[in-house]
Amino acid sequence: MNLDEYRREARAWLAENAREDDPKAFMARLHDAGYSGITWPKQWGGQGLTQAEERAFAAEARHHNLPTYVFSIGLGMCGPTILDRGSDEQRARFLRPLLRGEHVWCQLFSEPGAGSDVASLQTKAERDGDGWVVNGQKVWTSVAQHADWGLLLARTDVDVPKHKGLTMFAVDMHHPGVTVKPLKDMTGHARFNEIFFDDVTIPDADRIGEVNDGWGVAVTTLLHERLSISAGVGMSGQRDNPVSFEALRDKLDTGDPYVRDQLVELHIRSRALSLFNQRLSQETRAGVFPGARGSAAKLLLAELTMFQADLATSLAGPDAVTDDGLSQAIALAPALALGGGTNEIMRNIVGDRVLGLPPEPRVDKTVPFKDLKVGTQS
Repeated sequence: MNLDEYRREARAWLAENAREDDPKAFMARLHDAGYSGITWPKQWGGQGLTQAEERAFAAEARHHNLPTYVFSIGLGMCGPTILDRGSDEQRARFLRPLLRGEHVWCQLFSEPGAGSDVASLQTKAERDGDGWVVNGQKVWTSVAQHADWGLLLARTDVDVPKHKGLTMFAVDMHHPGVTVKPLKDMTGHARFNEIFFDDVTIPDADRIGEVNDGWGVAVTTLLHERLSISAGVGMSGQRDNPVSFEALRDKLDTGDPYVRDQLVELHIRSRALSLFNQRLSQETRAGVFPGARGSAAKLLLAELTMFQADLATSLAGPDAVTDDGLSQAIALAPALALGGGTNEIMRNIVGDRVLGLPPEPRVDKTVPFKDLKVGTQS
């Protein structure tokens, strides 16, 4: 099938099926139609196609409001990590249900005392026979209230430096020891959660990667996270821009030179980021590791989103406060400067690993974690 025919079929399928629906039922239909996991290997439930088909479907999906948000973490971050770092048994067990919407995944990294410095986390996983017992707390976790599984980074060795004593696990979010509590933002919406783990048992078969190599697995996840966030695209290819200018169409005075200049600037920034993301995506599929350039893309999106929010505020005037949908979108814009790593951390990474600038002094890379004063640890 040539690309034009593929796109026509995708357009027709979306016209018939893109509607408000139960998310899991929609994902099952999407997968069965061949539009979920378009570039993922067939043996693990994907379609085994190329980025050309993925981009073609994404272009059509942008015209629809698909009920796919709850799957964005799993499909953009957790699934790719298992694909890259999991065992064949784990790929066979987890990936197809994820693609078909049978399982929702969340990412369990950040803690009250370990945000940008994730390696300072204190949630512990201790050996117990053939498994592990986890105790601790995570925070700022998206879609945890819907999740069936979570990708959990936990400390398994306090006698080594902090980056060397971490291990990654897949954790059953329905375990009785897992408690999910919503966190409300200033708009009154609960977009994030805090999660408590009390004697949560995890079989060793659900360990992702080697014991104490969790940081290496986490770096893989963070790369996929930053690429996913920077693209501004959920699994469907639907752009997740928090600020839509459709609502402001009647307010745009395109005869005003200032408005025209700002809209041109917005287009240039958006197009530059889109092309950069396309290049990173092509390199990744070709086996070229983008590395820290994924942080550059994520930083560019965070700055673009704030530019959008500032422009929308100036154009909307009082409606920026009184219009519920627009005010929520503007209020949410700063989240991209925090989630997936703050702008400050992204700049440090780009400076150190892309530009080759001297790194900031560090005193904690060679000190055993138990000897550090980190977060709430005494």
